[in-house]
Amino acid sequence: MQITMTKTQHTANEGSTDSDLSVTTIFELLTSERRRRALQYLTQAVGAVPISDLADQLTLWEGEHTREQYERVCTSLFHVHLPKMADAGVVQYDPACETVHPQEAIEQITPYLELAGLSDR
Repeated sequence: MQITMTKTQHTANEGSTDSDLSVTTIFELLTSERRRRALQYLTQAVGAVPISDLADQLTLWEGEHTREQYERVCTSLFHVHLPKMADAGVVQYDPACETVHPQEAIEQITPYLELAGLSDR
């Protein structure tokens, strides 16, 4: 397994997946536990994922499966985590349809998730 350290820049609108993520970008994506878990969930997804499904799973993993916690998770996904992942080019998300679609670049995150012990959750 080879990890490339090429600096690239992605925007949410570009959806570019043919460039490698920089190690800095990968580590920035992994700084938040909630985002790590979201990335782990999305690396196993096929096709578009309803944000409600992602939020529900994160709420379960965080151990407090209440309506209030679910709403907090949804809010943080919409306003913090999904925009950051989209800017990095690992997901494309549609706030109007409330779906998130993993992009090819998300595969570059998998070895780091394995190191963090999140690969088999």
